[in-house]
Amino acid sequence: MPQLLDPNFHRSVVLLVHQDDEGSFGVVLNRGTGIPIARLCEGLEIEWAGDPAQEIGWGGPVQPQSGWALFGAAPELEGAELRDVAPGLHFAELSEALVPLAARPPEAMRLVLGYSGWGPGQLESELAQGAWLIAPVEPRAVFEVPPEEMWAAVVRGLGVEPATLVAGRGVH
Repeated sequence: MPQLLDPNFHRSVVLLVHQDDEGSFGVVLNRGTGIPIARLCEGLEIEWAGDPAQEIGWGGPVQPQSGWALFGAAPELEGAELRDVAPGLHFAELSEALVPLAARPPEAMRLVLGYSGWGPGQLESELAQGAWLIAPVEPRAVFEVPPEEMWAAVVRGLGVEPATLVAGRGVH
């Protein structure tokens, strides 16, 4: 929502991956780093078999040296823990999954560096203040909507025209 003043999350779409009494963990889906996955792999001496222009995303301000993989169909990732986030959406730590993903990148895949985290009760407080809109997880939006169009597409998917969102007043 517009009243969320943190520039890290202005018009951000965040996939909430885990939430419990100890806090919340998610990744921003609609921000880029400007770094091609091929360059990241090259620096790690891993051969990238995917699109050389595919960019790695920015998952959030916490631990930017950490990486995460999101994919549609669950690939074979020997040695990597795979988490089902929603039907048709899977998640793994990039440190465990990069080598097999680089060799055979799934068609529906998004890689991000860093994550978004909230301490106990922090996200719930922000939700109670109306700082966030909550949308259902849609794998199509994650993998098919261009990042620069994702926020507006997700808001419209809730039946809300983005221009009607006003700081401090929510939807009017």
